[in-house]
Amino acid sequence: MIKAVVGANWGDEGKGKITDMLARKADIIVRFQGGANAGHTIVNNYGKFALHTLPSGVFYNHTTSVIGNGVALNIPVLKKEVDDITSKGVPMPKILISDRAQMVMPYHILFDQYEEERLAGRSFGSTKSGIAPFYSDKYAKIGFQVNELFQKETLKEKLKNVCEVKNVLLEHLYHKPLLDPQALFEELMEWKEMVAPFVCDVSAYLWKALKEGKEILLEGQLGSMKDPDHGIYPMVTSSSTLAGYGAVGAGVPPYEIRQIITVTKAYSSAVGAGAFVSEIFGDEAEELRRRGGDGGEYGATTGRPRRVGWYDCVASHYGCRLQGTTDVAFTVLDVLGYLDEIPVCVAYDIDGKITTDFPTTGLLEKAKPVYEKLPGWKCEIRGIKKYEDLPENCRKYIEFIEERIGFPITMISNGPGRDDIIYREK
Repeated sequence: MIKAVVGANWGDEGKGKITDMLARKADIIVRFQGGANAGHTIVNNYGKFALHTLPSGVFYNHTTSVIGNGVALNIPVLKKEVDDITSKGVPMPKILISDRAQMVMPYHILFDQYEEERLAGRSFGSTKSGIAPFYSDKYAKIGFQVNELFQKETLKEKLKNVCEVKNVLLEHLYHKPLLDPQALFEELMEWKEMVAPFVCDVSAYLWKALKEGKEILLEGQLGSMKDPDHGIYPMVTSSSTLAGYGAVGAGVPPYEIRQIITVTKAYSSAVGAGAFVSEIFGDEAEELRRRGGDGGEYGATTGRPRRVGWYDCVASHYGCRLQGTTDVAFTVLDVLGYLDEIPVCVAYDIDGKITTDFPTTGLLEKAKPVYEKLPGWKCEIRGIKKYEDLPENCRKYIEFIEERIGFPITMISNGPGRDDIIYREK
């Protein structure tokens, strides 16, 4: 059986913690899309970690961590991440890397930086991790799969051909130093040594695991609003963030994905540019940002201050619907304990028309939030283990949002630790 853990919103919803928690009962955890451009923050017995490529189940001895074919694999980042966790006492995880996964090349990161520089004020708010150039090349069919590291002569020839095209852009558009195919080849040979022990046919491995009755967890990156088809295009990522893509990015049958746990924060946050209707500013935002998450609302990869806002029922209903949600995990609820009242965005006002349907980007940029205010609970809720022990106003807040988004909230996170979780019946 396969479960997927995905985000309902703009990313940074707390998926890492939920995956880490569910991994207790899983045999295999698979990253199926995205690259090192976003991260998951995990707090456990070993300490606090920001993971970017490794699946969030790497802290358990019984799990196998899989990098699926849909991932934008930055090999040096993966190596650094493995070294980092093992240096802090975490046992070396069991890792498998798909031989069909494509690699983020050194020049992808350069092109990402150069294009953001060129666009200046019109930029897409990239993390400059090479993701857009990587996926551009993948779909232009000039990307490099991991298996190509083991075919030296054809690799050399392909590098020569690709560098010819890239160097035209570097010389005439960006006015930057040219690429050297031989130097790239030598760097890729170092990469080969890093990954050689882990490379395999991941889809065949997962098929066999399913036949043996193993439990597989798919871990998504970012959230529904960052999906290139259904999100706030063009301020999106370059790979599908939806659970449905898990079948493609891991190489598993879609009918095997039986449970889709969609994670949403008890308030809203976002890294990067793009429409964000319930965003708040000034002192009000700074207070929420400072109290938020574990150690504040700052990106796990970039360190950038996240944009923050009140809970958006319109965006979350849409995000959950697209994911095919069976269960909602509601995170960082403990953060809101300081508020006398809590605004919730229940609809959008677009040119005087009230709607609860999530619109396309042009209309979204004109939308104004319609709020309902709920009374706060004004106390600390960390440490509470049973839903009925939560303050009444806290339960009312959860139930109000559950009704508005139309999907069952079955897990409530009330602290950063893996045991700070309340389970609730559907």
